[in-house]
Amino acid sequence: MIRIGINGVGGRMGQRLVVLAAADKTLEITAALESETHDRIGSDAGETAGIGHIGVPITANWEHNVDVLIDFSTPKCTEKLVRRCLELKTPLVFATTGISPEQETMIRNAATHLPILRSPSMSMTVNLAMKLCELTAKTLKNKDADVEIIEKHHRFKVDAPSGTALKFGKIIAEEMGLGTQQHGRNGVLGERSRNEIGFHAVRIGDNPGEHAILFGLPGETLEINVKASNRDCYAQGALAAAKFLFGKTPGLYNMNDVMGL
Repeated sequence: MIRIGINGVGGRMGQRLVVLAAADKTLEITAALESETHDRIGSDAGETAGIGHIGVPITANWEHNVDVLIDFSTPKCTEKLVRRCLELKTPLVFATTGISPEQETMIRNAATHLPILRSPSMSMTVNLAMKLCELTAKTLKNKDADVEIIEKHHRFKVDAPSGTALKFGKIIAEEMGLGTQQHGRNGVLGERSRNEIGFHAVRIGDNPGEHAILFGLPGETLEINVKASNRDCYAQGALAAAKFLFGKTPGLYNMNDVMGL
């Protein structure tokens, strides 16, 4: 039995993690975490998630009762969270997006002392699509290909483009040697630069996430699409990551390690 903590249990992703983890016979939820000012502090995590009482109150901290912590929260929690993980030597599945370069550096430094799995998306199919994009970019390097990335998410998402879209772009840019990001287009911009990747963010309804990566050549286009129908794909991926991380040595891991890619 792996004891897991979930940070951000009051959010949409946190609640789905509680539901799915509670149904997994190999996992035990031992910590349900939220910010000190959250209105659900003291409430039962299962009741908050809609599955009834599970005997785990929502608190702002955890002790030596967690084998792996999963974080789906906000960047403002990152520094405190990582410091606490270092203090207790708690392995961390870090799924929060929109963090700063300084926070990225903090996570990398922390990974020299404890196992951390960092991924902008916990979806299995998204990470498989990233490998397909890597192969495509290698193949089309110096073949006069344009690259555009279109991502769609729900109206509540606060960062744009998504961390997943930026990761797609980073993979492709490194393979194709593209050094410029063009975020949307407006006005008379002139001919498209040969050195850019275009990013376009759509915010609509309750869309849990779509990404379309377009490789356009004269006369033909290859499009790699990946779509989530609900948030469970991210939650299931995070739980798989927690199981993978349990017992690992210090280091920075990603979903490719989980999937054996």
